[in-house]
Amino acid sequence: MSPVFDCTTEAGRSEAVTKTAEGVRRGALVVLPTDTVYGIGADAFDGEAVKALLAAKGRGPDMPPPVLVPEARTIDGLATQVPAYARALVEEFWPGPLTLVLQAQPSLVWDLGETGGTVALRMPDDEVALEVLRAVGPMAVSSANRHGYPSSRTVLDAASQLGAAVEFYLDGGPSTGGLASTIVDCTRDEPVVLRLGALSEEDVMAVVERSRADALQLSDADDGPADDDPAAETDDGTRAAADDAAADSQTDAGTQTDAQTDSGAETDAPTQDEPRETSTDE
Repeated sequence: MSPVFDCTTEAGRSEAVTKTAEGVRRGALVVLPTDTVYGIGADAFDGEAVKALLAAKGRGPDMPPPVLVPEARTIDGLATQVPAYARALVEEFWPGPLTLVLQAQPSLVWDLGETGGTVALRMPDDEVALEVLRAVGPMAVSSANRHGYPSSRTVLDAASQLGAAVEFYLDGGPSTGGLASTIVDCTRDEPVVLRLGALSEEDVMAVVERSRADALQLSDADDGPADDDPAAETDDGTRAAADDAAADSQTDAGTQTDAQTDSGAETDAPTQDEPRETSTDE
């Protein structure tokens, strides 16, 4: 029978992380708590371990698992062409229940399945999961259940479905989330919600729109005044006509008319540019 480690105490968690990290590095599978539901994990760079993970769940390579990371900056080592709105979502919701589908770094040597050149990334908000990830590195993690069965909210739920296919079970108590993460495709100009979970589409789009408004405001501030502005300010604070200004001749009554022109600039908002399908399992 696979060992179950009590991770609800600091001493138990320390022992569990050390032994689990050693096992995962040699290809073992682990069930671990996350902030959403319990997950089954493997070293993301061990192709045989990832295949074993999918087999334990009863899934094929056409349903590749997401990758969990220990910190937000890891995103740049695993993904490329990360749009500004995706970075805004990371800043707002990581660690947390948000999975982003991005273009994978082409130089990575891994086999997560039929990804179509993408990778689904998430940073969980659970200290046990984060300690394991810090010790191991990026891990392929999917919900700890057989495909088509309910997600596991306790380590016993997971063990009853996955049994001896998993070598290590980490018990962090009942999951507090209960809902899977929301998955957003960030490989296009516009984000597309592929699966609703703990975050609503309104939550996601509010951050996207705010980040774009902030970017436009910053762009306008950087532009400053136009170089060919014909107006200049004199020492006494009055505006004087320049270059193309012309004065009409004065009349006997001493009247005079001036001509002054203004110029303005208009800028268009920038625009940006198909990923894999995603299972309802995390």
